[in-house]
Amino acid sequence: MGFSKQTEEVRSAAERAGALAQRLPRVVASALRAEGWRSHLGEVEPERIRDRGALAALPVLRKSALLALQKAKPPFGGFAMASAGGYARLFSSPGPIFEGEKEGRDPWRTARALNAAGFREGDVVLNTFSYHLTPGGFILDSGARALGCAVIPAGPGNTQAQLELISAYRPTAYTGTPDFLKIILDAADAGDIDASSIKKAVMSGAAFPPALQAELKQRGVDAYQVYATADLGLVAYESEARAGMVVDEDVVLEVVRPGTGDPLPDGEVGEVVVTLLDEHDPLIRLALGDLTAILPGASLCGRTHTRIRGWMGRADQATKVKGMFVRPEQIAEIARLHPTLGRLRLVVTRESEQDIMTLFAETGEPAEPDLTRALAASLAEVTRLKGEVRFVGRGELANDGKVIEDKR
Repeated sequence: MGFSKQTEEVRSAAERAGALAQRLPRVVASALRAEGWRSHLGEVEPERIRDRGALAALPVLRKSALLALQKAKPPFGGFAMASAGGYARLFSSPGPIFEGEKEGRDPWRTARALNAAGFREGDVVLNTFSYHLTPGGFILDSGARALGCAVIPAGPGNTQAQLELISAYRPTAYTGTPDFLKIILDAADAGDIDASSIKKAVMSGAAFPPALQAELKQRGVDAYQVYATADLGLVAYESEARAGMVVDEDVVLEVVRPGTGDPLPDGEVGEVVVTLLDEHDPLIRLALGDLTAILPGASLCGRTHTRIRGWMGRADQATKVKGMFVRPEQIAEIARLHPTLGRLRLVVTRESEQDIMTLFAETGEPAEPDLTRALAASLAEVTRLKGEVRFVGRGELANDGKVIEDKR
């Protein structure tokens, strides 16, 4: 299907550099046709941007800045190469940040990652990522279908319905968050339902701690991790070597000192900056706000592109909960909806292999049940995730500017 390790994935460093020298100037020239990129990049000569060093001299565009840019010039802030009508699907990720899906067989380029995880033509895939408004479900769906797999568009939640699907279709593979697969398997065991058809999985969107990895392996599921975002699709993926994640062939990944665009030496933890080598919809040095480090050397699986340690947290306060980003701007929106409250702080923890959100709110009076319900409803509406609400007295939350605290 075009993802053989005998092609792009095993190129030498010289071959890869030569290909980059050909592609990068064309990508930059294409980006400059969009008003947003012209304004952001300033005076730049595309023909001079031929390697990673020249690329590093260009300014970084922070994903966190897209909120204001898109609001000022909807829907894409002037950075897209087409109008909204030029895309196959249109999405709104939490923030909100607006994204479009291009036409094509594998627009998010995830077939390569699924292939590395052992997905093959004829597999039946239970896809539990959301198909509602956000592109998560489609990102994995399109890659699986490009490989010739049949996809069950199950979406998240509704465990009983998931078990009915498993009984009927006998899926061989799973895509979704790690904790939801555990929930499904536990529920199958409790209900004496055979879910043993699921032998392989691709995980994303949530932490996948070693204890859960070991448990799923013991239960007969060979699970791999994928790093993908709604902005560009596949960033990196785990291979059979189980030693970090291999960067996708259409991505140039840099690790920079947080808050700057300055690349760090290999091994240093910093912020992920990506350039998507797509002349039809380019991204130039987009800072994702995620932390990682570049690993030395090539993967033992034979793939020769850059390897990273994987997702290591956030460079800003935004964090992923059950596969969805929660951002400081959303907590501010909740505060605007409830102006009588003092400081708010969303604390994210993990219990029984599940992400838990608790919103702490300062109030000078004993909290009434109506306020508790209203605040919980606002939290769910703004973040699209359910969480608990707890009230504390005025001044009890630290005056440190932190509105999201990830304790996982």
